[in-house]
Amino acid sequence: MRIARFLLGFSGSIFVLLGLLHALYTFLDIGRPRRLVPQDPAVARAMAESQLRLARGGTTMWRAWVGFNFSHSLGAVLFGMLCIGAAVVIGATVVPAWILLLFVLIAVAYLGLSVLYWFRIPTAGIAIATACLLLAWLMYATLGDARLEIIPPCGKSDLCAVSPAPRDGRL
Repeated sequence: MRIARFLLGFSGSIFVLLGLLHALYTFLDIGRPRRLVPQDPAVARAMAESQLRLARGGTTMWRAWVGFNFSHSLGAVLFGMLCIGAAVVIGATVVPAWILLLFVLIAVAYLGLSVLYWFRIPTAGIAIATACLLLAWLMYATLGDARLEIIPPCGKSDLCAVSPAPRDGRL
C-alpha cells in the first residue's frame, strides 16, 4: 500500500503545484499582464473595456477573466490537497476504493479539458498525475484490500491488532 500512498501524494502534489503556479501567474498578470493573457495587447485592452453581459455592467471581461483564473487555481489546489489527504490517511483509516476512483475520474476530466483547451505543460503534468491516480486506485482496489492494512494507533501490531472483516460481510 506504500506505493499507492506515494502515487496518491505525488499526483496530488502535481495538482497543487499546477494550481499554485496558475494562481501566481494570474496574480502577477494583474499589474503587468504577460503570462495568461492574449498575445495581442489590443485584445487585453478590449477585455478591460468590455462589460460582461451577464453582470450587466457589474464587471469587465478582464476582471471576470482574472476571477475565473483564480477560481480555477483554487479548484486544482483543493483537488490536489484531497489527494494528498487521502494518501496520508490510507493505512490508518479505511478509505473506500470508490473515492480513489472518483479522484481518477476528476483527473480524467481535467486531462480532457487540458487536451482540448490548454497547452502542453499543464497537459503533461495532468497526464502524469492522472496515470499515478489510476495506478494508485488499481493497486488499492485490487492488490491490497484496505481492510488488511490497518495501522493500529498504538503502533504495536501484536498488542492492538485489528482483524480484517471478511469480504462477504459476515462476522
